[in-house]
Amino acid sequence: MTDLQLQALPLDGLFSVVHKSHGDARGRFSRLFCEGSLGELGTPFHVRQINHSHTVGQGSVRGLHYQLGDSPEAKLITCLRGEVWDVAVDLRQGSPTFLHWHAEHLRAGDGRSLLIPAGFAHGFQVLSEEAELLYLHSADYAPGREGGLSVHDPKLAIDWPLAVKNLSARDAEHPWLTPSFAGVCP
Repeated sequence: MTDLQLQALPLDGLFSVVHKSHGDARGRFSRLFCEGSLGELGTPFHVRQINHSHTVGQGSVRGLHYQLGDSPEAKLITCLRGEVWDVAVDLRQGSPTFLHWHAEHLRAGDGRSLLIPAGFAHGFQVLSEEAELLYLHSADYAPGREGGLSVHDPKLAIDWPLAVKNLSARDAEHPWLTPSFAGVCP
């Protein structure tokens, strides 16, 4: 019996990971990641990098980020404090859900993470006054191989729950998709 369960989401390869919580008078304990369990469940994931973000300001958005070519990365996202609206966009060449997006509402302590496969863009909007996220990445950050999409791109038509605020200068400059955008190879 594993402490992790996968719930398939509408885009192929995108999963909600449910963490079994063990509690007693001292509090609770949850396993957030287990490479062996994910492999047994059919979604192998090897951690190459771990990042932590702290974002302030309700409505603040980070994203939409992805890595190109020989550096694609899968991500496992867990909300440690506050709550976010976490968005994944399918950028995989030839995918039947190419350029479709899906969002999950993640809250600290909700016992869930979002498992995003390689070939997806990722971003999130803070729904609380501040939020902290833990990111597990399957690939090293490759600065020369990064890409980004505009959070306002009408072709994606992401329905952000709040007005988008506090984009970084870099994120604000991400381009809209062009007809020549063929996606990425996962």
